[in-house]
Amino acid sequence: MRGDTPLPGEHAGGDLPLAGYTTLRLGGPATGVVVARQPDELTAAVRAADEGGHRLLVLGGGSNVVIADEGFAGHVVRVATKGRQYDSVGDGLVQLTAEAGEDWDEVVADTVRQGLGGLECLSGIPGLTGATPVQNVGAYGVEVSEVLVSVDLLDRATGRVRTVPAEDLGLGYRTSVLKHNDSAVVLRARFLLRDDGRSAPIRYAELARALDVEPGGTVDVGSAREAVLALRRGKGMVLDPDDHDTWSAGSFFTNPIVPADELPGVLERIAARVGPDQRVPQYPAADGATKLSAAWLIERAGFAKGHPGPGGRVRLSTKHTLALTNRGAATTRDLLLLAREVRDGVRLAFGVSLAPEPVLVDCSL
Repeated sequence: MRGDTPLPGEHAGGDLPLAGYTTLRLGGPATGVVVARQPDELTAAVRAADEGGHRLLVLGGGSNVVIADEGFAGHVVRVATKGRQYDSVGDGLVQLTAEAGEDWDEVVADTVRQGLGGLECLSGIPGLTGATPVQNVGAYGVEVSEVLVSVDLLDRATGRVRTVPAEDLGLGYRTSVLKHNDSAVVLRARFLLRDDGRSAPIRYAELARALDVEPGGTVDVGSAREAVLALRRGKGMVLDPDDHDTWSAGSFFTNPIVPADELPGVLERIAARVGPDQRVPQYPAADGATKLSAAWLIERAGFAKGHPGPGGRVRLSTKHTLALTNRGAATTRDLLLLAREVRDGVRLAFGVSLAPEPVLVDCSL
């Protein structure tokens, strides 16, 4: 039975817009919003919603979500829990435990200040710590799965909290068993870091060039962080309220993974469009598949940086074709129309289907 009473700590009294809770600045109203600043407030709010039959959206930093113009017909719990703890576990390793509501980049910056290696290549990524295992966040050759130890989950079916090791989370390329799955809420996460002040191996060619290091080499964590932040800023991927190129959900499409038996046909279509001598960025993926660059395909399909959507209210970022941006007066409908145009254009040109990376709430492509 659906309840109509406010949740504990809720801001009640009419519909509340969600645009202010997202980096896209898009999204209609919700019935009510709870801001959970303590772990027990978070668990209590989720349990109350489930016990009362409320439809519930658990919202973190709003950096990887697209919410419909009509909003969300239910209650929102915004995760704002804080807390970090470092524990030495021997052999030069330190375990970091961070609450789900910790700002991710602040966590990364803190590990760098303390000379701990492992997260520095994930600098500048917007959002909260609790979202990183859900998405298996990755950038510049490093994924959260490489350092994640475990998460504490609130099981919504039982109302109980349980600790789940990383190997049981089905972590893959920008995915996990937690993504597109409302059965559990991440309360906190644990990461295993090195105390030698050195970065993870620099695998990403662009970053290796920026650091003047051979691929596979390491640098001090501070240098790695600054280089990553510089590269991200150049692509409009570090939040700046005055820069509409950062009014986005980050990379809107994941890099497509093409099965081995389909790759020759895709490469043939690419060669027919761009010429046989142009190098196609390709990366090995699981089961003999190949990962292609979504940004490269988007540009070769005819969508340049700054390509406009309806009325110019949305555009591809002028710095990076993977980001779909709100230029200040957009609607979610505008954004989805541009996303469909890009997706369909790449599919028509190359026979490759691009999948959205952000979570779409009450809307779809």
